[in-house]
Amino acid sequence: MSTDPYTFSSDSLPSDPRFLPPLANGLLGWRVYNDVLHMGRVYNGEGGECHRADVPCPLAVTVETEEGGQDSYSLDTHTGVFTHTLTSASATVSQSFYSHRHYSNLMVMEIHLVRHVTSEVALTVNLVTSFTPESKDIDFQSGPDYKGGRYIQGQTHTAEFPGGPRPTVHLIWTPIPSTLTLPPERSQDHWGFIVAVANSLNLAKANFDEGLELMAKGDLRPSHEKAWQELWLHSKVDVMGSERLLKAVIGCMFYLLSAFPSIHDTSSSFGGVSPGGLSNGAEGQDYWGHAFWDQEVWIYPTVALFYPKLARAVLEYRVQTVDGAKYNAQRQGFKGLKFPWESAVSGREMCPSDIYGQQEIHINGDVALAFQNYYYLTEDLTMFTDGGGSQLIWGVADYWISRVTWSTEDQKYHLLGVMPPDEYYYNVNNSVYTNTVAKFSLQFAVELADLLKHPAPKEWHDVAENVQIPFDQQFLYHPEFEGYSKGYPVKQADAVMLSYPLGLPMSPEIRRNDLEAYEVVTDPHGPAMTWGMFAIGWLELRDAEKAQRLLEKCFRNIQGPFQVWSESTDGSGVVNFLTGMGGFLQAVVFGYTGFRVQKECLAFSPILPNNVSELCIRGVSYLGHQMDWLFREHEVSITLWEQGCGARFAKTACDLQVVLKASGTKIPLTPGTPVTFPREPGCVCKLELSSFCWPF
Repeated sequence: MSTDPYTFSSDSLPSDPRFLPPLANGLLGWRVYNDVLHMGRVYNGEGGECHRADVPCPLAVTVETEEGGQDSYSLDTHTGVFTHTLTSASATVSQSFYSHRHYSNLMVMEIHLVRHVTSEVALTVNLVTSFTPESKDIDFQSGPDYKGGRYIQGQTHTAEFPGGPRPTVHLIWTPIPSTLTLPPERSQDHWGFIVAVANSLNLAKANFDEGLELMAKGDLRPSHEKAWQELWLHSKVDVMGSERLLKAVIGCMFYLLSAFPSIHDTSSSFGGVSPGGLSNGAEGQDYWGHAFWDQEVWIYPTVALFYPKLARAVLEYRVQTVDGAKYNAQRQGFKGLKFPWESAVSGREMCPSDIYGQQEIHINGDVALAFQNYYYLTEDLTMFTDGGGSQLIWGVADYWISRVTWSTEDQKYHLLGVMPPDEYYYNVNNSVYTNTVAKFSLQFAVELADLLKHPAPKEWHDVAENVQIPFDQQFLYHPEFEGYSKGYPVKQADAVMLSYPLGLPMSPEIRRNDLEAYEVVTDPHGPAMTWGMFAIGWLELRDAEKAQRLLEKCFRNIQGPFQVWSESTDGSGVVNFLTGMGGFLQAVVFGYTGFRVQKECLAFSPILPNNVSELCIRGVSYLGHQMDWLFREHEVSITLWEQGCGARFAKTACDLQVVLKASGTKIPLTPGTPVTFPREPGCVCKLELSSFCWPF
């Protein structure tokens, strides 16, 4: 088996086919050997019946030989290629699959047959398939063959809402024979099979043509691997001291990046990220492929830290759904925008159970938080001026204003009848998470209005300043909602998220009290992302070993050998659970480093557990610059990348500096010149800034 931590290998497949590795590229997603694939933005069904439409996959093929042999399976996350190798005394046959990383409308199967001994007998490989060109969601019709490829096209049965659009899907694929034969005179041979999937015939033909041309030039796989190589150059998280932790981090990064489009193509074809990714989401499976708060709160933060373009794609997806969000708000009797708890393409509520769409309104603040995070990381105002972001932020603010209730008794604004992130409770008042995220999204609306010289309604500021944030003076902790009794069970991380990711200021004592109050009552079988938030909390309190013990709980959600995550520890729930991966990654990328995206700086406060001797994070993107960070026991080193040149580093002027919190020492950053300093809290900020909002 491979010792490369980026290669996940096994001599057998999981007994549960749900844990076969997913292969995706932001547009097409597929679980290997499955006879169904999914395409971004292609759903079938109205309202609560809306789900990712099943698209038949011609690559549902296994290889067999008469001789049999030894099987081995590997997923190479360097390249996004899954390979089955069957080795016998006379030959080796390798079958590889990949969803093309650069040409996202293409999926590929390649078979390589190598003879070991000279023989006058032909070698034959059997190709066994379960593929049929049919779907329960799409009425497919056969069309004329195209350049030797089979062709079908069809339209989904039902739109998301009456009168809405019904997506069309076109497939062209290389016919797959039942056998492949290597003649006696040849020692080896190679066969390639491609599938082009698109929403128009012209686009399907163009991609099929591209695939044929790349194959003819021998550049089909190299162009795919080059795209993955380029993607990995912009982000790498290396953990020294724990191979188990390193493999988990690599797996999480690989699967999260697989859910996003190419960094060169973040067009409107991107349909958001669902908890189970693109490979899942059929009817009754993995929340039917909808986008939740999981996208903005759990999956987005780590990706945004490395890839501003991919972060912007998430925001653009939400902007594309504002008409639906406006419809949702009006239907509830409120102003502004109400983002759906479960979103597909239209932005209208697609949740099968009405109570979630009505009450789990924190989704509005979660969406706004992602926009705020993006602006603080990039200072890219075009997302708000030209990209529609400002109207979204202000629409969210208007919703809060119309949704709150004023109490003359305590002179506070209240949010009544809500469901907090902890879904064990509903129809409660003043969820501490919901009210806090509402407060901060209102404050950002005011800040953005000031930046854009837009007159902000006085109510935005008033409600932000006076919304009720529940706090228990007796136990000095934040009750989950008004009337919550300390010690009652909770489903998942909720109030423990106030400090991170929301950024609500609190003393170390209160932070500790919150963590201790909820840790003992959190459902041990709850969703996987929870323990990452507890770990971050204890890292904030400088208790790295306590944090590590809690983070260890996440490993029970990893279903080997391909590092596929399940929502629950018993393997049930969503597969492949990107949300849990996102929470786990945040514990490493934001927890160990103490990274906090602030209004005027990227703060850090590193701490490493005993089993991590060194942490290297490459490609952190801040204000248009990229940098590599190296954290060791006693020191931190930062190296700024060069900008827009052929060489990786160049000594050119830069407007960033490091400021250390305790001493106030300021260290200018110069591309290509490492800066090393004692491991202590500090921040990276612009040269002209001299004061900061420290997170700790």
